[in-house]
Amino acid sequence: MGESSFLKGFLMITDIRTIIYIFVLIGTFFIVRIFEKKKIKFSTRIIYATIIGFILGIIIQFSAGIPSEPSKVTWLQEISKWYGLFGYGFMDLLKMLVVPMVFASILRVIINMNEGENLKAITFRSLIMLLATTAIAAIVGIIIGNVMKLGVGVELGKVNGNELREIVPLVDTLRGLLPSNPVMSMANGNVVAVIIFASFLGIAVKRLNKKYKEEIKPFVNLVEAFYKIIVSVAMSVIKFMPYAVIPLLASTIIDNGLSSMISVVKFIVALYISVIIVFIIHLIMITMNGLNPITYIKNATEALLLAFTSRSSLGTLPVTIDTLVNNHGVEEGVSSFIASLGANMGMNGCAGIYPALMAITVANMVGIDKDISFYFMLLVVIAVSSLGIAGLPGTATMSVSVVLLGMGLGSYFPLVGGIIAIDPILDMGRTMLNVNGASVTAITVANSLGKVDKEKFSKVNLH
Repeated sequence: MGESSFLKGFLMITDIRTIIYIFVLIGTFFIVRIFEKKKIKFSTRIIYATIIGFILGIIIQFSAGIPSEPSKVTWLQEISKWYGLFGYGFMDLLKMLVVPMVFASILRVIINMNEGENLKAITFRSLIMLLATTAIAAIVGIIIGNVMKLGVGVELGKVNGNELREIVPLVDTLRGLLPSNPVMSMANGNVVAVIIFASFLGIAVKRLNKKYKEEIKPFVNLVEAFYKIIVSVAMSVIKFMPYAVIPLLASTIIDNGLSSMISVVKFIVALYISVIIVFIIHLIMITMNGLNPITYIKNATEALLLAFTSRSSLGTLPVTIDTLVNNHGVEEGVSSFIASLGANMGMNGCAGIYPALMAITVANMVGIDKDISFYFMLLVVIAVSSLGIAGLPGTATMSVSVVLLGMGLGSYFPLVGGIIAIDPILDMGRTMLNVNGASVTAITVANSLGKVDKEKFSKVNLH
């Protein structure tokens, strides 16, 4: 009994297959290391790692006989836990950097801002762009949902039950973003509150700079030094990204299985078609900025693939900022400010496409008449909720809850339980689009302010 508890509860190794696949993962790390030694481009190494992780996850699923409920197969859960040590451990290191990086970079950009530059203009343009792209994403979701007739002919009795997420009033949510306790905001990862607190400090430093330049100079130097140190730490962590991508993607496939996808394959296809269409719209926006969309894709590969495999916009933030600065040539301050906002609000995938598809699915399931007023109301609710859910955990599910409730469909939330069950599969595409939307917003706003180094953008980064 003691030995069993030790193996099952502590070591989480009760099957020889667990040990085999742990060694297989370590073997893939050696392959990635060989790519590294051969000086293969960083973004190419991540693409290879993504392919390896996908194949490994499929192989493990087949080894288990493609179970309908992977969570009930003990050795699969053991492998998932061990893979999580490497994959989600890497994400934890990235998340460690988010708050200090955002705080230092926002503070630094305001302190170094020239007299003619306007923080209000940057903020206003960023919010308008994030809202506009989310509205466009929602329109695409509405069109695809209707074209593919999601929910039409689905028998209501066969859909899994699920509880409606508790809705937080918009006023309370917005008030919760204010840093009543800056230290607690930092501890809770409330990035919007951190941005607000850093902005107040930065504005105070700017104001005092005329009268008390010598007194505040040590603080300014400290901010500059701290920023350089945190960026150096970020670069050290980011180097491990190709190794983390393999277990991240493999564990997603292990946890959710292949059979769970079959029952809701139509919704999965609809979501990914919508993601591709919105991604193309993003590329058109890049072209309208006078930039090459193919070069953009090459430059953005690292951040997009990490977002896809990690399913965390906030966790990807240090890589998003690094990519904007070093690959896209966007000024550091603008990159940090807009990428931080974009990781918390106006998310094209989670707050745009996903709730739109869900609303269409539910409306079709229950036979609600969808007229012009229905679609107009849906767009308004999605746009408002994309700001109101900022910084909350379970953003996508919360977004669906808010939208369905706003459309008077809250009582039908249990009908989408089957879709929510395979959320991680959907979340990969959604998160990638969230990060891409934030990046395109940053480039567009920076370009409008003349803060994009187009020569740097054109030289595809080789890391």
